[in-house]
Amino acid sequence: MHPQLDKNRFDTCDKLMDALEECHRQEFLKQCLGLCNFEKDQLAQCLHYTRVNDAKERIKQSRERQAKWDRSRKQREEEAYGKNAYLKKVIEVEKQKKSSE
Repeated sequence: MHPQLDKNRFDTCDKLMDALEECHRQEFLKQCLGLCNFEKDQLAQCLHYTRVNDAKERIKQSRERQAKWDRSRKQREEEAYGKNAYLKKVIEVEKQKKSSE
């Protein structure tokens, strides 16, 4: 059986949850003989797709946050060192000259 189902999280599977519960309530014999398996399989499939879609959405949001963070980091770096980190390259060249002397 499925763990405690949150009808708010799995609102797309609400009707299937109710159908499985109703099937289990009708007769214990139906449950024992596996006559509720169709409802159970449909619910399992719905829950799987819901979890997969939620995971895809979280990944998409994470990638968007990462891209935003990368853009802001690049902008801060350009403000500090100029476009394409020109000043940073100049500083590194100067350090190399001093260390070779």
